[in-house]
Amino acid sequence: MALADPAGCAKGGEDTNPFPDIIELNVGGQVYITRHPTLVSVPGSLLWEMFTQKSVRSLARDSKGRFFVDRDGFLFRYILDYLRDRQLVLPEHFPERGRLQREAEYFVLPELVKLLAPKLSEQNSLGDDPCQSDPEELSPGADTARSLAAAVPPSAASGSAGTEGRRAGFITIGYRGSYTLGRDSQTDAKFRRVARIMVCGKTSLAKEVFGDTLNESRDPDRPPERYTSRYYLKFTFLEQAFDKLADAGFHMVACNSTGTCAFAHEQTDDRIWTSYTEYVFYRE
Repeated sequence: MALADPAGCAKGGEDTNPFPDIIELNVGGQVYITRHPTLVSVPGSLLWEMFTQKSVRSLARDSKGRFFVDRDGFLFRYILDYLRDRQLVLPEHFPERGRLQREAEYFVLPELVKLLAPKLSEQNSLGDDPCQSDPEELSPGADTARSLAAAVPPSAASGSAGTEGRRAGFITIGYRGSYTLGRDSQTDAKFRRVARIMVCGKTSLAKEVFGDTLNESRDPDRPPERYTSRYYLKFTFLEQAFDKLADAGFHMVACNSTGTCAFAHEQTDDRIWTSYTEYVFYRE
């Protein structure tokens, strides 16, 4: 009777890792494929704790069996890049630095958090006297500027600052809408069902006008002076978009629309109209 190979038994006992070498992740709807050693490359991190367990049953999965993490899917690519080579490389114009720092804190990556933390200027770190780092105090005309500012009423000052800092430019609002017309077009019409309002124009102008209501996840790395046609609004009310544009000093200069018609049912007269409409706004 042949005896079992002791070396072979030892190898079999050591190989208790329940995770495959190649792992598919679903992070906030974004799919990533990476190696298991990459995910566990930082001991003590959240991903290290998740993927060093002896059982995979406690980890959430999506409908296709991928491991699911309920975090920002776009920002996770920078987390993954850091795990690969321990370096932080961000685009030149990156407006999501604060949010990425929050993601680094969530995934328990203290070194990455330090790299993302805002750095104090060299002048501020030299002394505790706040006057040393105040450029207004060092300016020879600071006293004159204060006296002029005190002489201007607050309302006039705010109005002047609100108009002088504005730059000219175009913003285009586009949307796809649909409605159904039945036999009695006066009563059965269901007008303007807007699925999404698209925003086209210069990045800096779009962010100025729409602020937090602008979804930047589709084009987050676009520099402020570049143009984009991939933004859209988080709401679906055209009038709300028009109000924001009017408050920012824009007025409509052109519009256009195209439409198509199709029968909703072969046995009825109901027709579905779909259209795409654009409104062009300009600020001098």
